[in-house]
Amino acid sequence: MMQRLFDFFFSGIAIIVLSPLLLLIILILSITGEREIFYKQKRVGVNRVSFNLFKFATMLKNSENEGAGTVTLKNDFRVLRFGKFLRKTKLNELPQLFNIFMGQMSVIGPRPLHQKQFSFYFENDQKIISSIRPGLSGVASIIFRDEEKILQNSADPEKTYQQKITPRKAELEKWYVKNKSLYLYFKLIILTIIVVIIPSVNMVRFFKDIK
Repeated sequence: MMQRLFDFFFSGIAIIVLSPLLLLIILILSITGEREIFYKQKRVGVNRVSFNLFKFATMLKNSENEGAGTVTLKNDFRVLRFGKFLRKTKLNELPQLFNIFMGQMSVIGPRPLHQKQFSFYFENDQKIISSIRPGLSGVASIIFRDEEKILQNSADPEKTYQQKITPRKAELEKWYVKNKSLYLYFKLIILTIIVVIIPSVNMVRFFKDIK
């Protein structure tokens, strides 16, 4: 309950404070690329109920039907020029503040996945991970912030994601569910800010019981 109150407060303040930046990005997207502003996609939420996740548009229309499908690679040809900047700075994620404000997401939690990627988890893992609200950031998000590089040289990125990244992410997301607390909530907010500013930081060392 306390985390939901903090989510509501933080997202509301962030929307107000960042409104000039949001409007600037909307303006730029309206006159560049394919002139798409928002990208909406069904993601798996709490108790496996789907919701519409919002991002700023960074890729070509219908990109899921091209290239690596639901997996994005480093230097992916589907990413638009301004989209590269938005993705690198994580500004493309800002519309999710509205998902948080509406209670569909939390600031911190398991990353909400596309149904296909979510199906890569074992059934019991799905149940545990979806027992709480998904997050804008979280332990798996900051540790796997460079997953695009991992997939870059793979002959089958989606298969590599399923076999190598998914099992590790599942363990990290379950670890968060098990250890969820306000202390960890604020710790992960701070670590998210650090990793955005200094991407090269090794995040694993900030968690004693994660290897």
